[in-house]
Amino acid sequence: MYSIDHLDAVTQLTDVPQSSVGAPCPMILCGDHLLHLAYIVQRQGPEWDGRTIRIVGPHSQDESCALVHFVRPYTHMFGPPNDEAFHGHPLWNRGLRPYLVFEVANSSWIRRLERMNSVHPYHKKDRFSKLKHFIFAFHDSTFECVAASFDVSIHVGSVAQVLRESWPQATNSPS
Repeated sequence: MYSIDHLDAVTQLTDVPQSSVGAPCPMILCGDHLLHLAYIVQRQGPEWDGRTIRIVGPHSQDESCALVHFVRPYTHMFGPPNDEAFHGHPLWNRGLRPYLVFEVANSSWIRRLERMNSVHPYHKKDRFSKLKHFIFAFHDSTFECVAASFDVSIHVGSVAQVLRESWPQATNSPS
């Protein structure tokens, strides 16, 4: 985790599909220049009365899944806190809450990454000014990343299938 200062400002992003509050089953696919996040979207049809539950997992079929493609990903972390320990996150007092998506302006994490990279002989501070800090807060985990931007698409299937199908076609060529 990282330390914050008085500059970090948290804003909820309301145009991102709501993750399932019970079992979003988030998964990532990543590489040096690739970062995808997939999760089950909250489903509450008119037939649901709130008294029953569905057991789902990353291989559950016919789920509505969000696929988040990050543009120019720089770094990410995936793990704690879960929703029960979320008030322990350093940005909790700035408005960060479980089950939602946020952007952190004036991110201490990005500023720390820029300082760390400043020893590079070809360091360019302006590259870091184009990066953004995103947080996806799920039921059992939190995903944070630094990237230029992201786009979201909705797919039907399993989280694992959606990620498999998002794998770039160029990687299917023989080695």
